Amino acid sequence: MSRIDAKFAELKAAGKSAFVSYIMAGDPSPEATLELMKGLPDAGVDIIELGVPFTDPMADGPTIQVAGQRALENGMTLEKTLAMAAEFRKTDDTTPIVLMGYYNPIYFHGVDKFLVDAKAAGIDGFIIVDLPPEEDSEFAIPAIAAGLHPIRLATPTTDEKRLPKVLQNTSGFIYYVAIAGITGAGSANAETVGREVARIKQSTDLPVCIGFGIKTPQQAAEMAAVADGAVVGSAIVEKMGAGEPVADVLAFVKSLADGAHGV
Repeated sequence: MSRIDAKFAELKAAGKSAFVSYIMAGDPSPEATLELMKGLPDAGVDIIELGVPFTDPMADGPTIQVAGQRALENGMTLEKTLAMAAEFRKTDDTTPIVLMGYYNPIYFHGVDKFLVDAKAAGIDGFIIVDLPPEEDSEFAIPAIAAGLHPIRLATPTTDEKRLPKVLQNTSGFIYYVAIAGITGAGSANAETVGREVARIKQSTDLPVCIGFGIKTPQQAAEMAAVADGAVVGSAIVEKMGAGEPVADVLAFVKSLADGAHGV
């Protein structure tokens, strides 16, 4: 059983939903990111999404775009992101890590080499936002063969015709984008999201986690109540980018995790 599968099984047995946090590798510095990452599990984070900075982050809002730019200016690369994950794994071999980013750096690294390197670094899955199901032979199918999870996004515009395509060759969990648009924009509506999660679950046994538009413990609680997990990114990244002490950011993360866990 993979780390992701084991984590969802553990949470289900405890009657809890997952709390997933996104952080940008290298922002505001590689050292600060690693310190934050190491503190996330104790703050209640069940799955870590580790962002790989990229020059053209088309799905991301201003907060994560600027964070990625700072990370690139700090010299952060895909290779250094994998090294950060490997460093984290020296003290934590159970918390799942999902790399989130864009396909271009992977393509230039070489897919086969990347999958070997990612697995060696302790990566468990990937959210590659600009790689559609039509390109599964390019990455998703080799990732599954390597024992890793390609995780797909479903959105409010993923209709009944498109959903089966989105679900094919997807594993780990489904990331449901609660609002149309970019990260950090707007707020999700729990009633609407709940209906969409129920619709998706008619076609898959995979857990469904909700992301985009979740900024407060109350929102995390509302989303977790209608899904298998809540994802928060921009609200955390914004605090790191503002230079808040890592300890203060972790306290904020704990409040979000407590919300998602129903504490």
